[in-house]
Amino acid sequence: MDAARSVKSSARVLLSLVCESHIRFGAQQSFAFARTARRVAAATPKPGHSRHKVIFHLAAIKHIVVGLMANSEESQTISQELLQFHEEHSTGVGKPANAARRLGGTGLWSHFLSYEWSSALLYLFLDVVSWLAIYRVAGWFRYDAFYATPFQYFIIDLIQLGVIVTALYFVGGYDRTVEKLTLGYTAEHILAVTAAGVVSAMVIYSAATFDQTMKPSRGVLLLSFAIFLPVSLAYRRWIQQYVIASSAGRSFLVIGGGATAARFYETYGKSSNGQQLEFVDVNEERVGQPIAGQGSPIVQGNLAAKLNNPGKRYSGIILAAKASSLNTQLLERLVHAQFQETRVYTLESFYETQWRYVPLGIIDPFWPLQSGFQLARTSPYHYLKRLFDVVASSVALIICAPLFVLVALLIQIQEGSPVFFRQERVGRDGRRFILFKFRTMRRSDEADEDIYTRKDDRRVTSVGRLLRKLRVDELPQLWNALKGDISLIGPRPEWSKCAERYEQTIPFYHFRHLVKPGITGWAQVNYPYGESEEDAVEKLKYDLYYIRHYSLKLDAMIVLKTLYTMLFGKGR
Repeated sequence: MDAARSVKSSARVLLSLVCESHIRFGAQQSFAFARTARRVAAATPKPGHSRHKVIFHLAAIKHIVVGLMANSEESQTISQELLQFHEEHSTGVGKPANAARRLGGTGLWSHFLSYEWSSALLYLFLDVVSWLAIYRVAGWFRYDAFYATPFQYFIIDLIQLGVIVTALYFVGGYDRTVEKLTLGYTAEHILAVTAAGVVSAMVIYSAATFDQTMKPSRGVLLLSFAIFLPVSLAYRRWIQQYVIASSAGRSFLVIGGGATAARFYETYGKSSNGQQLEFVDVNEERVGQPIAGQGSPIVQGNLAAKLNNPGKRYSGIILAAKASSLNTQLLERLVHAQFQETRVYTLESFYETQWRYVPLGIIDPFWPLQSGFQLARTSPYHYLKRLFDVVASSVALIICAPLFVLVALLIQIQEGSPVFFRQERVGRDGRRFILFKFRTMRRSDEADEDIYTRKDDRRVTSVGRLLRKLRVDELPQLWNALKGDISLIGPRPEWSKCAERYEQTIPFYHFRHLVKPGITGWAQVNYPYGESEEDAVEKLKYDLYYIRHYSLKLDAMIVLKTLYTMLFGKGR
């Protein structure tokens, strides 16, 4: 405590000297005093608590000096000197940084996990090793009767591994940015491994019908997947803690200090990302100013110095300024960093990679003309998806026929006719069609009734509340999918009355109609039930992400997330 008070007192004296020197002797003397302040503080003993006080008071000195000499060239040098000291002696993000020391340390393990590809490679390696070991041990006692030859055993093992890796890939099991400590991912992981077990069993037993020498054991297969599921989830959760710790001491470097960067800072603050943001701008007028008001990070200068070996200091570089504001040399260094040192994001790519949606504020009317849109060209997946819609909806209608009768009886007993709810919706290219659902609300003739279904809405019947929670009310839409009005997967078809309203008030809302709507979609599994125009804006961001990344992988992810929603009663 005495050391801390001494440091605090010294800092105050040095601060007054810096200010007085600038007034009386000019910038050159104040520069010398600032250097002295840095040397004295650096030489001060730094036992834990007092070191943070040193950092705090030096930060205060930096802000006052910059304010006094806002237009002088020397002030930037002083600011950089003090900032360098702050960076050398600060721990970054507080608790995460402490966790980094406890978990990751500074050894080879922490260095290895700092690479973006490291966790994916480690997950894949552990999946392969653990599955081979588990399946081998489980089938050890029946190996000779299991398969006729070792090659046969190897091929089956390879097929099972391929199915497991594919299923886990679909739910983000190898994606560094997917949070694996949440209940949501746990459920998706369980569903993915379970689905892999079912597909593997179908493949193996289908092959066994054509090859009588194969005698696969159901018990061995079931036991292997039952053991692999918790094991693969456990080491993912364990590694994820080290991944978080290894990056906790590093920050994201954001290039830009204008309104766009300020909006990004506010959005980032609402997210679950725990890493700090460091803002830098080539516009000297913005240097030394807070990015978004009091308490927010200070915009720094000297971008060229920060691009020296950025991989050791930053998890990534985010370009929140126009590329035209950077000179050719800086752009070349960014390209070099992207391919050799650390990832460089545009704002759009950061949103898509980290948060899986497209922000409306950074797209324009020419957004769909960008390269990479699967929807912009004829693809075999279009025909494959339509074939899947026809087959899956037909089979589902047959299997669910008894459930249709039961639900119809429950609705008829409680509320009477009609059993089905019909409403005009907007499909692909703005085409109108009639959508079918089980009726879950009381009949109303009020023309001015609320167009949104609110939480605990009194219009929803007791039977309807249960149907909505389990998403059973959506089943009649299988008929729409069979007819081709909608797909099984895609943005939800909006009521024509709401669509007309949104197209007038929400920018780029019409982009939703570039793809065929679906029973379940990316917005439905990532965002709560919408009950306002603000919710419609938020869901549009996820719909645009689906349009941008339209693919088999994304559709598979939506299916698994939808199953999670239905099994755990997350509907409304």
